[in-house]
Amino acid sequence: MYLSLRSVINKGVVFLCSGLLVQSQLLDWPPGPGQILEPQQPDAELTGMLNQIDPARLRATVEKLVSFGTRNTLSSQTNPNRGIGAARDWIADQMRTFAASSNGRMNVTVQTFQASAGSGVPQGTVLSNVFATLKGSQDPGRVYVVSGHYDSRNSDDNDPNGDAPGANDDASGVAVSVELARVMATHQPKATIIFAAVAGEEQGLIGSAFMAQQLRSARVNVEGMLNNDIVGSSTADDGVTKDPFNIRMFVQGIPSTATSSQITTLIRAGGENDSPIRQLGRFVAEVSSNSITNMTVQTMWRADRFNRGGDHLSFITNGFSAVRFTEPNENFAHQHQNVRVQNGVQFGDLIDFCDFDFIARVAKVNGAALWSLAQAPGTPTGVTSNTGTLINNSTLTWNKDPQADAGYEVVWRATDTPQWTHVVPVGNGCRK
Repeated sequence: MYLSLRSVINKGVVFLCSGLLVQSQLLDWPPGPGQILEPQQPDAELTGMLNQIDPARLRATVEKLVSFGTRNTLSSQTNPNRGIGAARDWIADQMRTFAASSNGRMNVTVQTFQASAGSGVPQGTVLSNVFATLKGSQDPGRVYVVSGHYDSRNSDDNDPNGDAPGANDDASGVAVSVELARVMATHQPKATIIFAAVAGEEQGLIGSAFMAQQLRSARVNVEGMLNNDIVGSSTADDGVTKDPFNIRMFVQGIPSTATSSQITTLIRAGGENDSPIRQLGRFVAEVSSNSITNMTVQTMWRADRFNRGGDHLSFITNGFSAVRFTEPNENFAHQHQNVRVQNGVQFGDLIDFCDFDFIARVAKVNGAALWSLAQAPGTPTGVTSNTGTLINNSTLTWNKDPQADAGYEVVWRATDTPQWTHVVPVGNGCRK
């Protein structure tokens, strides 16, 4: 079987470190140690926050973003009513309103930079990411990011003038970030949370690449990034099939930028299923699939859908663990299309096709994951497994985290089981 370690605080847990191969046992034969793992449930504070997430506010955000006509990366930066500049300014104003109620814990950044010609756009342009940072009280240097992209497109990704409502792709994801910033602004996380709306996604992940590069250059400890892109509808392309209580989460295994040393370590430990990204995905699924979110996270062991990508990939490329949420059934007539009726079929990314109760549940999934991560200790460090002796057990060692006041848990699963199934509480019994 495979096991991993996680630290515990006040009976909450933080996500897992790299998996390690121990005991030559399978899940059912012979029985392994410990007890059945019961998923962590939201506490009273988190439940209260999740219950504040409002479908009507999510609708208002999407409606406002759609009202700018187009948010194409090359559209107007200065028109107060139309274009990406108007959208940028409105998002920043919303975030500043939330920050004003945060008692100084939240600040807002408009991160402006020059996107050069050839970087996905035919001519150079100025782009801006907008994000609110809610500073942690105990471990502010540990950061979690939630993001959506506020640019939009029609059939031509570089059309600066034609309508591109972008209700689902990706006003829905931006609405998740904005709503979570509103709800969490008056609360105090232990680690830092960034609520982001990035630009230039449709031209090649330009905004998220710049943001991730800046975080890496500043040596910011980003321990997890949640990307919400196309999370607006529960209805399939047949117009009938609905799947309103599931959300797909795309979780890459080995990053394309992994070094040969990192790949060798993963191979020895158990392969791509024990990569840090997969461990993040396991934790997110565990804490976000419950009766409070009223949603089940369906984990997809892929970086993204076929022939598609998203802003989480920018963070992965820069060495951070990141996952992507996307609705369970996509309708491609409602993505990257000019608004039109053709052969009796309505094309275009219109607000009419959004399900705001569904988006609210997606926001709750993100909120449950973000808050659980931010309230728990960081990823266990210095984890080693002594497998030098030919016996049926191995000795684990790790660096003790002073925040893990409830100690540590060792969790394990059968090699062919995607989620952790059993837990062994070990208190503060680390070796370092």
